[in-house]
Amino acid sequence: MTPSPDPFDQRSAIPFNFTEDAILLIGDGDLSFAHSLVVHHVALNVTATVFDSAPTLAEKYPQSTSLTTSLLAEEPTTKILHSIDATKLLSYKSLRDKRFDRVVFNFPHVGGKSKDVNRQVRYNQEMLVAFFGQAKALLTDQGSVIVTLFEGEPYTLWNIRDLARHSGLVVQRSFKFEAERYPGYEHRRTLGNVEGGGGWKGEERDARTYVFVAKGEGVKKQGSQGGMRQGKGGKGKGANAKGGEKRKSDGGETSRGKKRRKGGNDSDDDD
Repeated sequence: MTPSPDPFDQRSAIPFNFTEDAILLIGDGDLSFAHSLVVHHVALNVTATVFDSAPTLAEKYPQSTSLTTSLLAEEPTTKILHSIDATKLLSYKSLRDKRFDRVVFNFPHVGGKSKDVNRQVRYNQEMLVAFFGQAKALLTDQGSVIVTLFEGEPYTLWNIRDLARHSGLVVQRSFKFEAERYPGYEHRRTLGNVEGGGGWKGEERDARTYVFVAKGEGVKKQGSQGGMRQGKGGKGKGANAKGGEKRKSDGGETSRGKKRRKGGNDSDDDD
């Protein structure tokens, strides 16, 4: 069992308190991130959502079936919700009345193969602005929205900090995403295993996690472990999210970010 970290520790690259936090995962691909949180970190209150329907998910990511069986066997209270659009979270009855300490969207992307960079940037910006507005409404008083993106273009062109400000959210801190901290996690492309395979070099890219909080609220430490007052863990209904590219962790070396960024700190804060 992995000790639950202090989510307020600015040095921590794991922004969760697994015994306290109600965690909502958006667009969780093949459910391997949820599986890692529940099976390896023993997270007690996880709602994992996916954009695809159950049949489509099984077709695109065959491994999702065994992952689902495994994580539900480990923690039967874990909720898995299908056909959830990240830009319309409040439209789902199973989510709108729930509150979460952490709303997590790893590697959001609208998908598609358009080579028009400007168009792709615009579509992803629109998606994130809508997501931030929906996610903020689902937070507990001391909650946070956590988004991870690859570093470099085209992702830097999205200007994620500015997008969050549209919804009254600001960056509390950011840090290098370390996939090895989530054994078994694989970051999947929106297209699925087959269409998305071959020649893709995303696993060689560094990634960064941004922790957003409501402007003016900040995050206050509560208790000796920094745990937050637990929100009502949601019976969400599957997350929106057309997910990202592919990243893998086998519990040791991250396949997604083997190259470490040169210079600078792994963590930075921003108002």
